[in-house]
Amino acid sequence: MKKLLLLSIFTTFASLNAEAQMYVSPSSYVYVNDEFVYVTQDVELANTGNLYLRNQSQLLQGTTGAGANSGLGDLSVYQEGTTNNFQYNYWCSPVGDPQVAAGNNDFGITRLFRPSATDKVTSTAATILPINNFNGVATNSSLSIAQKWIWTYEAENIYAPGNGGWVFAGASSNIRPGLGFTMKGTSGTDNLVSDINDGVQNKPNANFGQRYDFRGKPNDGNMTATVSDVDGTSYINLTLVGNPYPSAINLNHYLLENSGFIVDASGNITNPLPPGSLPATAVIDNTAYFWEHDKSNNTHLVGGYVGGYGTYVPNMTNIANNGTYVSAPMNTYSGDGESSTPGGASGNIFERQFTPVGQGFMVHGAVPSGTVTMRNRYRVYIKENVANFSEFERISNTTSSLVIDEYWHDVPNVAGIDYTQHKKNAYDPKFKVHTTINDLVVYEDALVFGDIASENFDYFDGICPYTSASKAAYLTTKDGAEKLTISAQPFDIDARFPLTFVTNEQASFKVKVSDYSQFDDLAENIYLHDKLSGIYYDIKNGEYNANLQAGTHENRFEITFKNVASDLNDDAAVVADAFQVYQNNDAGMLTVFNSLQKDVVELSLYDVTGKLVISKENLGKNERIEVSTSGLSDGVYIVKMNTRDNYSVDKKVSIFR
Repeated sequence: MKKLLLLSIFTTFASLNAEAQMYVSPSSYVYVNDEFVYVTQDVELANTGNLYLRNQSQLLQGTTGAGANSGLGDLSVYQEGTTNNFQYNYWCSPVGDPQVAAGNNDFGITRLFRPSATDKVTSTAATILPINNFNGVATNSSLSIAQKWIWTYEAENIYAPGNGGWVFAGASSNIRPGLGFTMKGTSGTDNLVSDINDGVQNKPNANFGQRYDFRGKPNDGNMTATVSDVDGTSYINLTLVGNPYPSAINLNHYLLENSGFIVDASGNITNPLPPGSLPATAVIDNTAYFWEHDKSNNTHLVGGYVGGYGTYVPNMTNIANNGTYVSAPMNTYSGDGESSTPGGASGNIFERQFTPVGQGFMVHGAVPSGTVTMRNRYRVYIKENVANFSEFERISNTTSSLVIDEYWHDVPNVAGIDYTQHKKNAYDPKFKVHTTINDLVVYEDALVFGDIASENFDYFDGICPYTSASKAAYLTTKDGAEKLTISAQPFDIDARFPLTFVTNEQASFKVKVSDYSQFDDLAENIYLHDKLSGIYYDIKNGEYNANLQAGTHENRFEITFKNVASDLNDDAAVVADAFQVYQNNDAGMLTVFNSLQKDVVELSLYDVTGKLVISKENLGKNERIEVSTSGLSDGVYIVKMNTRDNYSVDKKVSIFR
């Protein structure tokens, strides 16, 4: 009945204005509770006509091309920040400034409100603090935002010393649709709960939670942002974007299409590329970076920040399947923002497949200059929780106790993909490598396996965003050309994967693997091979632990699935058993039975004093080798044989008359 009533209201509104498919008249409103609304074309919210999305309700739209929404009314949707007044969240607004003309409009923090009554619709505009005020504050009656921390970032590199890529937005309404922005949270607590049913998106401001009511014209259609690739240094150029809609998006779909891959009606990639090639139409490199700010950070000085970027890469087969996320290393930063030194343990694992309302993230350009495009077809109706692989940057939401169904239930989406045909927890086979440096910072890297990946760089690899850090651990491509946090590879049991360690001083390094349950069918063991010592360390069941001198150790360590040293020892025993030596004293003849037909390049006979008495070379692969021992004195002799494949076999024989 709820859905039928909602549809009948829409029909009434639409009949009042033939130009908009959904029209909310002045002084009217539509209230959506625990549902989604799908409008195939445009929405007009007339002056004082509002659309309230509550209890994780969302708006989907099927418009293609430019956004077509219009009107001076407001769409209202809640989201919750998760940082205190010293820490950043990365945002992307789902609304813009209301205007009569059709199209998406710029956003400013004056469009942020505080839910201020239990009627679920009343909100009060946030107070925007003067530029010299550093600290936002929440109380039981007000919400104040420090405009000093509102910045955008477009087609620049984060870690370049002295870089001016961050652009101050402050209280102005000039943040373009689809562009992300930074904002620090608030101190204090607001105990008002406007709707107890609204879950994580509307609760008291305890534990770094701030409720924000985004109000404005709903974003719709295509939105672009400028991107660019490497600027000629070791740094990478990034752009802060995000989910610009009042609904979730499938991040896989967005990343894949903007990386030049084609997704069909079933969600499959239809143009997998030959190994080593890259899509010609790519504008980004298929990776999203999420800022994680350590919750213990309590300073406004950049040199005291503790945080880092987690990395997400999509699944290599279908957008309905979860991709790979590696958590951020917690680094500190120098005053100019350059990555500096380890500052704490690693960040947290977040489910990133479906990006929730308001979430901002970075992307890396794949062209000298281009635009990345957000489209309506990426929109889905997914409620925000771990079981749905959808999380805002929120520690308190992460839990492993949720039961995850094997297959997706129906997921309403604009692209028309039938999610029920796909397993919810289907992943590319993978495992993660954890490197702990000085028992402090943890660098997490991932090896992911799929047939369409290549040994060298392709768009299923995640480029490392912290190569300038004084201490780090990262994977590299086989040719050494790229430094990676996520390395996508075709599986080969004999493969070796370089792992680089960096330290500016003598430091302890501990290495082990985790999250390898989906990898067990491919290989039983995982080792770290130290090529300098020749030792293979079992990092699946144990841990590598050593002190390394200052420097970049880029050619010393590799991940393997075989302990070759052990395998050689085992093989040597087999070879030794396969050689049988028989002394025929009546005939004065030494006979060697070579059942494996090894190529014997040398056979030597030594007496008990170590004196060489017989030496034969290049005896070949014959199954039976005979050497005369006539004329030798009675006694015990050692037969030593060397094969062309570097096996050495020793046997004893007795000669007597």
